[in-house]
Parts: sequence; C-alpha cells; structure tokens
Amino acid sequence: MKLSVIMPVYNEVTLLEEAVRQVLAVEMADELIIVDDGSTDGTRSLYPSIEALDESIRVILHDRNQGKGAAVRTGFSAAKGDILLIQDADLEYDPRDYANLIRPIEEGRADVVYGSRLRGGPTRAMFFWHMIGNKFLTLVTNLLYNSILTDMETCYKAFRADVVRGISLRSRGFEFEPEITSKVLKRGYRIYEVPISYYGREFEEGKKIRPMKDGPMALWTLIKYRFVD
Repeated sequence: MKLSVIMPVYNEVTLLEEAVRQVLAVEMADELIIVDDGSTDGTRSLYPSIEALDESIRVILHDRNQGKGAAVRTGFSAAKGDILLIQDADLEYDPRDYANLIRPIEEGRADVVYGSRLRGGPTRAMFFWHMIGNKFLTLVTNLLYNSILTDMETCYKAFRADVVRGISLRSRGFEFEPEITSKVLKRGYRIYEVPISYYGREFEEGKKIRPMKDGPMALWTLIKYRFVD
C-alpha cells in the first residue's frame, strides 16, 4: 500500500528542512505533500532546495493563511496514496513511528490509526494544564461517541484513503481534529491507537495552538457533529 504523508506548514523556517529530512530518513513515504499555509517568515524561500531533496516531495502554496485544517484538507485532495498520514513540521512527532502507525491498516485490522501520546511512549514532561485539556476533550469524545480513545487531539492520524474521501470536511483551524474524529466514529470505522513518541515544544519555541481559544472551539465541534453531519 502506498503511503502519502501530508505536512501542513505555517512559519516553520527554522525546523522545516529537518522535519522533511526526518520523513525521508525512514524511507516509507511514497509521496510527501507539503502544504504551506501562507507562511511569512521566510519558510517559502526554502522550497526550491527542499523539493530538490527527493522526487517524492510536492509543495502546494496557499496564497494566505487559512488554518491547519484547511492545509490538511488541501493535502488530502492532492494525495494519491492508499494510506494518508498527517505529519506536523515542528519536530514534536517522530517519523520513526510510521511503521507502527500504518501496520494495523496494512494488515486489515483498522481503517484509521491514532498515535497516542498517552499510551506509554517516550514523552517530554511539560504543560500540566495542556494535558488536562486534552484529556477532557478526549473524555467528551468518548462520552458522546461511545469510544475509548486516549488522545483525540493527536497530530498522528493515519487513514485509509477511501475513508477520508468518503467524509465531507469543513474545518479550517485546529477544530479539524475533533471534526474528523467525530465523523469517523459516527460512521463506525475501526480506529486503533498505538503509542508514539512526543517531544512537545514550548509556546516561545513556536507552538501555535492556543488553549483558551482552540479548546472551546474543539468542544463545540464535538457537540455539533454529534447531532449534525
């Protein structure tokens, strides 16, 4: 099965090239689709040299910043693989986990696989309240959709391509995570979780999610899509 890695990018001039090299190093991606969501920090100047690294790399440019969800949706639309996997460009997630992420799909045991930061993999110890927020949103997900997930908000999500193509997605920002989770669960797709490594960065290092804004939006998204599609 061919693997398409979708990498949404916004203002990651210091980390992007290393993130791409880490993806290439595991030699598993048949294509790496980088979707630049209107970067303004010099990231776009890197793309000629990045595209030269490997013929599997494709770069798509948004003319303005639209949000992570919009970038992922663009990547999904362009992907040609049988498995689609989301990879952030901030070095918080380790591509060496790809094998464990896609194996349940390749073996026919899962339609979707989530990489959980809370199932025992090596994790940087940080942000107590951020962890509490993630656990609360995951608890709400489990209550609303009768599931037993441990990490709904994880970046590492792998999908059979036909699963994604059968779902209409609307979210533009970080509410993409609860939207795709809600719609996958409502349709009865088989979700597996596997432990992953996580090296979370601080806000001063460029972390972009803002709990006071994005948390309530995620909660509203979970509730909304429980009752509408």
